[in-house]
Amino acid sequence: MRLNGKVALISGGARGQGAAHAEMLAREGAGVVIGDILDDAGEATAERLRGEGLPVHYAHLDVRLAADWDAAVRLTEERHGRLDVLVNNAGMMTPGNVAEETEDNWDHVVAVNQKGQWLGMRAAIPAMRRAGGGSIINVASTFGVRPPAHGVAYAAAKGAVRALTRNAAMALVKDGIRVNCLILPMVDTDFLARARATGGLAKRVRDYPMGRIATPADISPGVVYLASDESSYMTGSELVIDGGLLAGTATRLDEGD
Repeated sequence: MRLNGKVALISGGARGQGAAHAEMLAREGAGVVIGDILDDAGEATAERLRGEGLPVHYAHLDVRLAADWDAAVRLTEERHGRLDVLVNNAGMMTPGNVAEETEDNWDHVVAVNQKGQWLGMRAAIPAMRRAGGGSIINVASTFGVRPPAHGVAYAAAKGAVRALTRNAAMALVKDGIRVNCLILPMVDTDFLARARATGGLAKRVRDYPMGRIATPADISPGVVYLASDESSYMTGSELVIDGGLLAGTATRLDEGD
């Protein structure tokens, strides 16, 4: 197994992408702590995986709160003895554009998607130094590279995560702590339930050269790769898993709409 002896803390791990990542990390040999604000779902996910013999525990974690991060890191070390991998997975968005977004929505989205990742890194660094190094995996988005006209706060926050990743990578390289980020598209989870129900998801499929929306199973192997020693010469880098979205369009001019 690729992660034997490693311990990971993942935010937003109660369901969806985070739960899928937590499961694959554990199946590859890592001890895992799931952090989330969805206590019932998080406990259920951890209990299900423990029932399969996987070393997974749950910690309440509001990524906007430094105290919650400190407690989650402390629990991780108490349960597993160390911390090697942080996956800053938690995220949320609102649809407002630059002219319509509210200040409250902006502050909330930025607090979760940008500040939360910084707080997570800050809390994890001392534990990773004690462990002799580690891997931090931040989650950015294609919104932060090629944004649409909506989701202004989310696009701004995810763009900032890219710069935050490079800055942290340079600051921590001498500690043996690698910092990389994933650039992800829309992923088909409950997060997209409304878009699926209204037909919006089917329309967006046309944007993807590979002809489908990503699933968590497409993303989790990238998380494992960045967590593992296979990526030991990567830091300050971006791993793009987007079905070709940022590369261009596979539509021919003679194909029409």
